Amino acid sequence: MFPAPTAAPASTAGGGASPARAGASRLGWADTAKGVCILLVVLWHVVVKHYLQIDWRLDVPITGFWGMLGNALLTLRMPLFFTISGMFATGAFQRPWRVVARSRVAKFLYLYVLWVCIHTALLALVPGFDTASAGSVGEFVEQLTISPPNLWYLYALALYFTVAKALRRVPRPVMLAAALILSAVVAAGYVPIEANRGSLLQNLLFFLAGLYFRPYFERLADTTGRRRAVLITVAYGAAALALMVTGAQQFPGAWPAVCVIATLFGVSVGPLVAAVPGIGSGLAWLGRRTLPIYVIHMPVLALIHKVLVGPLSTVGALGQHAFVFLYPALLTALIVALCLLAENLLRKARATWLFDLPRRRIK
Repeated sequence: MFPAPTAAPASTAGGGASPARAGASRLGWADTAKGVCILLVVLWHVVVKHYLQIDWRLDVPITGFWGMLGNALLTLRMPLFFTISGMFATGAFQRPWRVVARSRVAKFLYLYVLWVCIHTALLALVPGFDTASAGSVGEFVEQLTISPPNLWYLYALALYFTVAKALRRVPRPVMLAAALILSAVVAAGYVPIEANRGSLLQNLLFFLAGLYFRPYFERLADTTGRRRAVLITVAYGAAALALMVTGAQQFPGAWPAVCVIATLFGVSVGPLVAAVPGIGSGLAWLGRRTLPIYVIHMPVLALIHKVLVGPLSTVGALGQHAFVFLYPALLTALIVALCLLAENLLRKARATWLFDLPRRRIK
């Protein structure tokens, strides 16, 4: 998710992709997709941890719409993120442990522990904010090991790569089948889920899919035209709607099946979005800066929630009408901007150790 992918040679698969399109599928579409995903992650947290906690005393269904939209996109955000992460781990996967242990495992474990410590300290200032935060040494140790908090993606990157690398001699169909069963069982509720443990167990499947099937995803991105994009969009919309309406997530296999369709949708539509002037390049720009947004946005949201939840709950109907419709989208944009501003200031202050594993000094 976080390392910017390097451009691969243009594929000749499909034969019909233009040079611009091929370039977008190799680099632009992946960064664009990552940009969309990080916006969706922030939006989801804005909605469930702040927007829906406001006492909206209005007789309009818009608050339910934002919650429903967030739930519908659960099948897209993290599965697509992990698929892209797996795709761009393929080069490191082929290298010896001594070469990649630092960049693919130690780095993300370091960032995970560091930012869990930072979040624990900052979120203690906002005790009423609805998010996982350690209140004791025991809870802190549990979060670092078996029940990761909101920073679980960092932990997952290190863990998934370690599992895939350590079990590289296991046949790929066996690995994928095991990951699929694990995802299906957890999604169906057969495994007790605390904090983000369920997400950690469910998404190994998509990291492995990206790692093993990168050429196929690239070919799909290269060759998808508007007609196929419309068809996969309709298929994903229908599948997500059916999952919500029927509650079929409790049926083993339904959740990962919809997530697979969502991932194919993201890979197919990504190049088309990347080709839109202005929008594609802007999202790709964000997609190359997902790390600071990911690690900083939750404390920023918590502080905003502390300041605004009371006033927004007590302001009159006219004031609430002015905020209720576009407030989640506007607040998401503000938080992302604040995260990037904070990163810029921290880097200027030479606090680069907050975003990367410090380099070893050569004696």
